[in-house]
Amino acid sequence: MELILVEREISEAAAALAQRMGIAPHAAVGPWLREAHAVLVCSTGLESRTISIQCSQILQAGALIADFTTADPAHKREAAAAAHERLIQYADVAIMGGISLTHARTPLLVSGDGADRLAALLAPLQGAVRVVQGEAGDAIALKLLRSVFTKGLEALGVEVLVAAQRQGVREQLYEVLADIDSTPLRDFVDMVVRTHVVHAARRAHEVEQAAQQLALLGLPSRVLPGVRERFAATAAQRERRPLPQEQPTLEQALDWLDTPAAP
Repeated sequence: MELILVEREISEAAAALAQRMGIAPHAAVGPWLREAHAVLVCSTGLESRTISIQCSQILQAGALIADFTTADPAHKREAAAAAHERLIQYADVAIMGGISLTHARTPLLVSGDGADRLAALLAPLQGAVRVVQGEAGDAIALKLLRSVFTKGLEALGVEVLVAAQRQGVREQLYEVLADIDSTPLRDFVDMVVRTHVVHAARRAHEVEQAAQQLALLGLPSRVLPGVRERFAATAAQRERRPLPQEQPTLEQALDWLDTPAAP
């Protein structure tokens, strides 16, 4: 298998890799790419759609394009559509960990019609490649949704632990939160969303009280204003449109939340 390296501005690391492998890097995509069997796009997310489409116009039918960038899901779907017009497979790859720590074994989430083929190509590296049954764009969408959840939790964790530390109750806080550990994450998230639509108005008052407590500690929350806005929006929607039933199912709650009431 021959490796071809393309990088517009050759970094020291790329130059060292090329020298070590005895290959001459290219500065741009060109006709020489036509014989390639697989192209791994590792540019910035802003550039990946253009690069993938350029490659689609050169590669032969049956080739594979794998986009490893954190691009907009819609952009990856556009690139996949361009590839399919040329009978080229496309794999949307989401890098799910820190490459600097786990290198070639960094977990990957892959979707698109080229997902299984890419997984087979990377199998010798013994990495953690998880194929998601879905179209291109789904893998990166899942990564971004995961980031919304984890980064939001991170921000709340920072505020809560600093406040607990200041009050000298950090260890006790872990004990108070222990019941959450006994519930699978999926069940917990489903439960809070299902009950959110029922109790949003009351919980909004609790959020306000919590924000006041943090402010009195000299730790005004940067997160809770957004939380308060979310609860207030749900409560306002309840006033304009009733729930389908007193205790809605998760699916009913999600459908209700996803269909805003008319102003």
